Amino acid sequence: MKKHLLLLVCLTAISSHSFARDSFKICWSIYVGWMPWAYGAEQGIVKKWADKYDIDIDVVQINDYVESINQYTAGEFDACTMTNMDALTIPAAGGVDSTALIVGDFSNGNDGVVLKGKDSLAAIKGQNVNLVELSVSHYLLARGLESVGMSERDVTVVNTSDADMVAIYGTKDVTSVVTWNPLLSEITAMPDSHEVFNSSQIPGEIIDLLVINTETLKANPKLAKALVGAWYEIMATMSGSDDAATAAKTYMADASGTDLAGYDAQLASTQMFYTPAAALELTNSDKLTSTMQKVAEFSFEHGILGDGAPDASFIGVETPAGVYGDKGNIKFRFDPTYMQMAADGKL
Repeated sequence: MKKHLLLLVCLTAISSHSFARDSFKICWSIYVGWMPWAYGAEQGIVKKWADKYDIDIDVVQINDYVESINQYTAGEFDACTMTNMDALTIPAAGGVDSTALIVGDFSNGNDGVVLKGKDSLAAIKGQNVNLVELSVSHYLLARGLESVGMSERDVTVVNTSDADMVAIYGTKDVTSVVTWNPLLSEITAMPDSHEVFNSSQIPGEIIDLLVINTETLKANPKLAKALVGAWYEIMATMSGSDDAATAAKTYMADASGTDLAGYDAQLASTQMFYTPAAALELTNSDKLTSTMQKVAEFSFEHGILGDGAPDASFIGVETPAGVYGDKGNIKFRFDPTYMQMAADGKL
């Protein structure tokens, strides 16, 4: 009897990620580059591709971006939308081996530093800066400060949820924020607001991804095929110039709290990869490895590479061009396999 109980305990201790399954959950949060998941779920495109591979995929919106990643890291979701930095510092640093399945875009102006009443980044010195601490906003601030010969010692970072950012900027005491669209557009439209630095000045460093648990990916290639297939069908629709493209983008605009003109403006500051070939160009590049080194170095300096990380190379990041960091501790991977299958028409 004890042997049976021990076996049961051992089996239940093994992560469900290790087994082939037919039902999955992915989560996303509002951002211009992730709104296609809302459209794909609503229009049945995700279901169509899931049906093709005899699986079920539940697409869930989470209102708080960091919370969505925390829930993914805790195992409540199989895949989640997030940036390259947050994939490294939350799931990977937490010991959850994760893979960038879809490289969707990079921010090319969609993340920005805004000052109230001042039109120069140098004027930020001595100010409190509201942002989602230890996120890409924090990274953007650090890179911006570098560009004007300053560092974080010259400002005071105030941790603020993205859900509260627009409201707090409207208060008298808040004079500086760092955030992303659509929040950025709302804030810059307010009186006496000045965007003084944005991600177009560090192109290709803030990358937007769909990240999947690596064990889940290995055990369930059908899930990867369905997600990638659905994604590029959506991309093909929204990148057109016909009524279908307008309808798709209008839906995405409404779902993100703006109108078509507003959403088009956000797309204009996003380097979207509408084709797998475009995504593969970045994914397979040497630049990706050097970008992840910059991100890892920032993350180590801010103590977010996990407890006991001795240096920036503690976590291995695997890209097609090579590995940055510890090859014996790879926890974050860029896998071009399924995007290549899409490019080759093999999904």
